[in-house]
Amino acid sequence: MNAARPAQQWHMRKPPESKRPAHVSRAAQPALGEAELHELQALLERLPEPLEPLDVDMLDGYLCGVLLQPRPVARERWLQHVADVDARPLPATVDTTRLHALVLRRHAELDAAIGARQWFDPWVFELEDDAQPSAAVYGWVAGFATAMSLFPELQRLDAAPLQEPLALIYRHLDAEDLEDADDLIEEMESIEPPATLAEAVEDLVRAVLLLADVSRPQAAPPRRR
Repeated sequence: MNAARPAQQWHMRKPPESKRPAHVSRAAQPALGEAELHELQALLERLPEPLEPLDVDMLDGYLCGVLLQPRPVARERWLQHVADVDARPLPATVDTTRLHALVLRRHAELDAAIGARQWFDPWVFELEDDAQPSAAVYGWVAGFATAMSLFPELQRLDAAPLQEPLALIYRHLDAEDLEDADDLIEEMESIEPPATLAEAVEDLVRAVLLLADVSRPQAAPPRRR
């Protein structure tokens, strides 16, 4: 997983006007730019074998999966799986200070967007023109599935409201890889596949925010007197 990737372009599509946040706190850290995103990927690729770090697109899906848990996951629990999916101890010579700083900034950015039910831009690779949308978002979905496997609390909630958003995400995986998921697979098969990468990306964001409505419900606004 730490082998170098072929040259690819990041898909960083601007959200529709209606989905852009009206206000961003001045105290918030700036979002990671493309240069920092490539720096993050390089730091992950530089980790020595036999470590198996998450790639940047997997990392982004993983962070969303972590943030959708009904109870916050302690930083030390989820962060240890970034540099190695199995959380094996790192060699003493490996300095993860910069790596962790970039990861924590993205975590904070996603946390704010999900908490406010605002658009965010998933990190996915833009592949060749003839590639299927599922191929481009596969890494993101695999990262999300990794978080669900490591932190299964979300999937222990009432299954009914989870089915549609999980199907929107997992439809990009092979149904044979999903265990004990007959109802979910049936839901996946009922959904039209995305025609474009933009549509696939929008559905990922929509699914995350729908899941947040279940696992991180927003407080009702106070009643006016």
